This record gives sequence, C-alpha cells and structure tokens, in this order.
Amino acid sequence: MTPAFTVIVPARLASTRLPNKPLADIHGLPMVVRVAQRAALSNAAQVVVAADSPEIVAACKAHGVNVLLTQSDHPSGSDRLAEASALLGLNAKDMVVNVQGDEPLMDPELINQVAALLHQRPQASMSTAAHEIQEVAEFINPNVVKVVIDQAQIALYFSRAPIPWWRDGFAQGIHSLPSPAPLRHIGIYGYRVDFLQTFPTLSPAPIETGEALEQLRALWHGHKIAVHVTSKAPGPGVDTPEDLARVQAIFKD
Repeated sequence: MTPAFTVIVPARLASTRLPNKPLADIHGLPMVVRVAQRAALSNAAQVVVAADSPEIVAACKAHGVNVLLTQSDHPSGSDRLAEASALLGLNAKDMVVNVQGDEPLMDPELINQVAALLHQRPQASMSTAAHEIQEVAEFINPNVVKVVIDQAQIALYFSRAPIPWWRDGFAQGIHSLPSPAPLRHIGIYGYRVDFLQTFPTLSPAPIETGEALEQLRALWHGHKIAVHVTSKAPGPGVDTPEDLARVQAIFKD
C-alpha cells in the first residue's frame, strides 16, 4: 500500500520557449489542469497546484483544481514547492511528490511508485525515477539526463554525459549501448518535507552548476536520492510548440 503523500504541481507562467505554457490548451482544458487531473488518478491524499500568477489560479479554480498562489520570484521549482508545503501546513515527515506542470501524460502509477520508494528507503531524502535507454542517439544526447544507481537503488551520479562509460566498448566511439542498459532520468521527485524546507538553503554545488542539474546539489551535500526504475518510458512532456502539438494530437485521438 502506498503511504500517504501530497502531489504539488509547480506552475510558472513565464517560459522562454512556450509563452504562457501552463495555460496552453490541450483538447479543451489548460495544460496545468490536465496535469492535476492526471495526478489525481494516483493515490495522493491531495493534489495542489503551486502557481506563480493569478491567471493560473483562476484557470485552476474554474476547473475545480486545488491551487495556491506562491511568490512570483522563486529561483527554482524546489523553492516554490517549499513555500507551498509550508502554506499547506505539512508536517516535517510528510511526503511530497513534485509532478512538473508540463507533464500532462504522467503515469499515475509512477507517482505512486516514487512515493512508495521514498517510504521504503528511510536513508533517502528524495526519490525519483528512471527507465532503460534503448537508443544510442538518446544515450549521447546531452539533453537526456542519465543516472547511475547502486544495488539499493540509490543514485551515485546524474549527468548529461553518457554514463556509465564502457571503457572497452567505446574505444572506437559510441556505436552500441553497454550492458546492463544505461538509465534515463525521469523528472519526477519525491521529498520528505523537512528536506524540502532545507534544500533551498543549501549552497549551489560546483557539479550542479557545471551540469545544470539541480538534483546534484543534494548529492553534493551528502543527501541520498532513491531511484525507481520503471519499465515504461514516460509520455512526452511539453517544452516547445512542437511538443505541444504532439501532446494535443495524443489527447485528440
């Protein structure tokens, strides 16, 4: 049985590649509403959108979605989550799952699994997810984040580089994948609330700055991240107009 947890969906109106992204129409509903409805199919005790603007608040309320107005100037999504968890009055040991506001096809069962793994790994401050990479092009793509884990499903490192490095197999270039298959990181996170409140106070890490991966800050400061490995690749997220068109077509079908 999945332990009790809250889903928080951070939603920010500003987006350089897709203006007003949370309000983009997906088959008759704003994207942020689609995300919240999808998350509500999980076992979450509550699903709450943490918005940065009155426009998102209005859209959520119009469709019966729980929403909080948070500060507009948060430097990161984790800062917005920390404020939202405080506004909700969550306890230190409660669990929060962060479902990104541009993931309208997020698998509700994956949300449950990320929460369950955090419950099962008391040594971990966070949890996340990954799936096996099947294509060389995906493995070498710096926009695809990879993760290496230990036998207890705890992350050793995240990188945009192709890891783990197959010393002998890659001597002449990367033409095939190592075995076992490398893992692609999926951008969903579970947090214990006490760590969620602590995380924004941690100083940025050099590896975080270089890789442009915020989760490396947790590893740098000695915190553990548990990783659920799923057999299902996630549905496409929405970052660009082309992504939006693809997701709109899926909902239409």
